[in-house]
Formats: sequence, C-alpha cells, structure tokens
Amino acid sequence: MISFTNVSKHFKTQNHRKIILDRVSVDFLPGYSYGLLGVNGAGKSTTLRMIAGTILPNAGRIRKNVRVSWPLGFSNGFHAAMTGKENLNFVARAYGENVIRVARFVEDFAELGDYINAPVRTYSSGMMARLAFGLSMAIEFECYLVDEITAVGDARFQQRCKVAFDNRRKNSDIIMVSHGMDTIKGYCDKGLLLVDGRILMYDNVEQAIEGYYRLNR
Repeated sequence: MISFTNVSKHFKTQNHRKIILDRVSVDFLPGYSYGLLGVNGAGKSTTLRMIAGTILPNAGRIRKNVRVSWPLGFSNGFHAAMTGKENLNFVARAYGENVIRVARFVEDFAELGDYINAPVRTYSSGMMARLAFGLSMAIEFECYLVDEITAVGDARFQQRCKVAFDNRRKNSDIIMVSHGMDTIKGYCDKGLLLVDGRILMYDNVEQAIEGYYRLNR
C-alpha cells in the first residue's frame, strides 16, 4: 500500500506560494489501478514524483510497502556524461538487479545499436525515450507510475512498448496521469481528482472523469 498522511506540498515563487497538496491523507490500495486527474497546473506530476520519492513533501509522511517505479519513461535521471550502458548498469545495481540481464534486455528492446556505448548527451529525445522505456520494462515493480507517456518510435516499436507494458501490468498496479480519458478508462479502476490542494477519491473511475469534466467547463 502507498499511504499519504497529512501531506502538504507547495512551491514558492516571487510574492506567491503555489499550493499543490494541503494536509492530504489518502491510501492507494493494492490490487487497484488509479487515474490521477486535474486541470493543468494542479500538481499531478508533482504528486507522482513525491510517490516516486524524487521530490519530498514540505510536511506529512508518505509510506510505501510496495516496490514503486520511477515515472514510466522518465529520462531526466540519466547522467549525460555516462554512456547508455553505464547508466543502465548504475540503475540495475541501485535496484539490486542482475546487471547483465538488464543490459541485454534494454539493448535488445531499445534498438539503439552502437549508441548504447555513446554518452547519453549525444542522444536525440527519441533515443533517450527508448532507453528510458526499455529500462522501465527491464525491472519489475509492484506499482508503475505513468506520467503522460507519449508514443515512442514508429508504429512497430510503439506496438512493442504496448505489449511489454501490458505484460507488466498483469501482475502490477498503476498510478497514471493522462489527459486522455480513454487511456485512463482503459487502464484504471479508481480515480483521484486533484483540485485546490485536495485529493478527492472516487471508487469508480467514470465518476472521477465526470468530476474532471465539470472542472473544465
């Protein structure tokens, strides 16, 4: 389970404080996949990154007793001066995975050829996305975080990504941010609506989507 207890998050700008969460308590129960909805700027991506642990709340506590991924396809964590393979090896060791297995999986999946041995700073955005998605699929998590995943590569490669992700989610839960309501309905059981620093929980994802549409009228 992933549990928020009195979690608050804000960002300070000049003469302004943007509140993302205001003393929020909510539980993400195992066995369910959640769609996290909200208008632009509500703080959906920030909330997802707090769950991942890449940023911290200003107050409150986030507890996790499941293995949670980084946001799927997220590539900002790569070290630009290291090669693709060196980045893979580093992440594999950090997660206690077999380095050789992870490297072989990603090299085959991402189809980067000799670029796997080139510094990541030389990669195009598409190559970076392939590396990040392949790494996300190489390591099994109990809960995958998905933040507006975009299509990567040509139609054939996109289909490979879909098949790999569908296989992973057979045994894993998902917390997903997306503006595509068909995508939310296709992957999620329950919904959360982020509005004015609060999270409203819906046991039915369709009800969450209706609430989202009301906000956008």
